[in-house]
Amino acid sequence: MSDITPRTPRTPDTPLTDRLTHPRYPRSNRYDARWTIENQMGPHALWLLEWLAPALGLDRLRPGARVLDLGCGRAMTSVFLAREYDVQVVAADLWVKPDDNAVRLAQAGVADRVLPVRAEAHDLPFAEGSFDAIVSVDAYHYFGTDDLYLPTVTRLLRPGGRIGVVVPSVREELDGTEPPARLAPHWEPGFWSFHSPAWWRRNWTRTGAVTVETADWLQDGWRDWLLWSEVCAEESPSEFMAGLARDSVDLINADEGRLLGFTRVVGRRI
Repeated sequence: MSDITPRTPRTPDTPLTDRLTHPRYPRSNRYDARWTIENQMGPHALWLLEWLAPALGLDRLRPGARVLDLGCGRAMTSVFLAREYDVQVVAADLWVKPDDNAVRLAQAGVADRVLPVRAEAHDLPFAEGSFDAIVSVDAYHYFGTDDLYLPTVTRLLRPGGRIGVVVPSVREELDGTEPPARLAPHWEPGFWSFHSPAWWRRNWTRTGAVTVETADWLQDGWRDWLLWSEVCAEESPSEFMAGLARDSVDLINADEGRLLGFTRVVGRRI
């Protein structure tokens, strides 16, 4: 695996690094571009987490605070949380084996601060009040659109603790049962889990489990998504992941920034 420490000025991957250096995400820019591509499982998880962090108040957490990284994938976000915010992280995922993530965490130098576990989102083996914060990046829409889900997961937060998620989204809710014609050739049934910021605010508010502090839209997030997908389509060592990236490029180009992007939602446990 590539080193994730800050890059030296001249490396074989300098053109790739320059392409993925983003003024909006200074912390993420310090991580090796090749490493992020090798471990990607969708949109750029570090960029999205860096956008989420100020709304979630990660800088205000005490050192050693406990954070659940729900749907962590290959644990890039868990590495980022431990290194950038000095917290203790439980890296929970259903599909990536904990042993595989343990290797990545050791190579990143955070094995003492991140515990990888296999867990299904509806069967989390943690006590009530176990965490100071819950984070979920590019995963929550797979399980969290159920009206009954939020109260079950926020019981894991201490009173006043926060949950923050970033999910692929639509600007406004779609009417009817068909996607816009321009997107129909690229649409998959799972995309119906993409909802608007207003939808997420209403969904979380009416549960009574949290006070919603943020539910907003990433300005020009579709451009970030497109850039990242183009790079991964060209550079990913996994043909499967490269194929998914090519599909994303086709989808986002067809949309032309009209509908698709990202929503950030933060709630404080009541």
